[in-house]
Amino acid sequence: MAVTVFSAMIVLLLLGFPMMIPLIVGAFIGFYSMFNGFGQMETMVQQMMAGIRPASLIAVPLFILAADIMTRGQSAGRLIDMVMSFMGHLKGGLAVSTAAACTMFGAVSGSTQATVVAIGSPLRPRMLKAGYKDSFVLALIVNASDIAFLIPPSIGMIIYGVVSNTSISELFIAGVGPGLLILVLFSFYSWIYAVRNGVPTEEKASWAERLRAVRGALWPLGFPIIIIGGIYGGIFSPTEAAAACVLYALILEVVVFRSMTLPDVYDTAKSTGLITAVVFILVGAGAAFSWVISFAQVPQEILGAIGIDEMGPIGVLFVISIAFFIGCMFVDPIVVILVMVPIFAPVVEAVGLDPVLVGVIITLQVAIGSATPPFGCDIFTAIAVFKRPYMEVIRGTPPFIVILLGVAVAMIYFPQIALFLRDLAFAK
Repeated sequence: MAVTVFSAMIVLLLLGFPMMIPLIVGAFIGFYSMFNGFGQMETMVQQMMAGIRPASLIAVPLFILAADIMTRGQSAGRLIDMVMSFMGHLKGGLAVSTAAACTMFGAVSGSTQATVVAIGSPLRPRMLKAGYKDSFVLALIVNASDIAFLIPPSIGMIIYGVVSNTSISELFIAGVGPGLLILVLFSFYSWIYAVRNGVPTEEKASWAERLRAVRGALWPLGFPIIIIGGIYGGIFSPTEAAAACVLYALILEVVVFRSMTLPDVYDTAKSTGLITAVVFILVGAGAAFSWVISFAQVPQEILGAIGIDEMGPIGVLFVISIAFFIGCMFVDPIVVILVMVPIFAPVVEAVGLDPVLVGVIITLQVAIGSATPPFGCDIFTAIAVFKRPYMEVIRGTPPFIVILLGVAVAMIYFPQIALFLRDLAFAK
């Protein structure tokens, strides 16, 4: 049965069907084969409904809507102006500012693709004008957007938390350390690049200009305060924080900045509805497919074949990292999380790994895979937004991917990179 299911899914993918179709067809074939006909098809529907039933998933469309409102409004631009006023004059400062802006926007959006659009669109022309090569600029934008997957609110962490029954609040705070470490390493590499290529610096902003930029960014900086302060101050749950972010974004862009009208809000809501529909279909289909392969004991056969039962915690983490990294090079990150987390869950529990650490490592690997050839989804977002050829978008990515993989290896050997803030915030 497993061979038939996976063969059918691969054929459908090669024929160009969107990922939801192979997932649904794979689940359908699995149910038909296991129950000898259509008699138990209602079980498949029940599993799909169970996949989208958790209340925590409500946060996903809410964060998507908040990110979409901010992308269409002025929030992203004000954050960029503030970062540039303090760092633009340094050697490699424009590149460092781009990475920092991606981190800050990730802290208010949770979406890598929204970050590519919101930060990349205004900063790419400035970097090209300053003398950076386009291959470096595109690679920096695509890979720095990965930080948005680690800095709360991370949509990937929400999906992982729902699938693995892990605390989303703990996942959020655990992602901050690795995210900031990646920002530091990207900034260091950007400085080296600027020095080696003789990239000129920009004019230093005056303190009056910096003060104006900070004042302009005060309102957008309220988003991380709502998310992080609200959740860890015991005011909001992650889902309630998402709802508060939507309300705050509406007040900011419609009332305070007046950058959006009510028709704009309506169009934004429609766009979010379409994206949410796709996400929830994927979640439902992924839940049904995961139930099929678990019922058929496919994970046990695969993991047994590679001898994972004989590995220690570090070996298991390396296997998980490789599996998720490769998976997201070809398939949508949400699908990979939905399908593969249940496969590794028994092994993670058996070797006594902290599910929060596993979640952060998986989230990082998913983010890396999303920006890695051949089919990383952020690559195609950049192609669509910047209208550049595929090879030009991926040409400068290897150094950034090496840095990201280095952080992943460091977390495996030094878990406190991720767990220090978690242990501090949730001291028992």
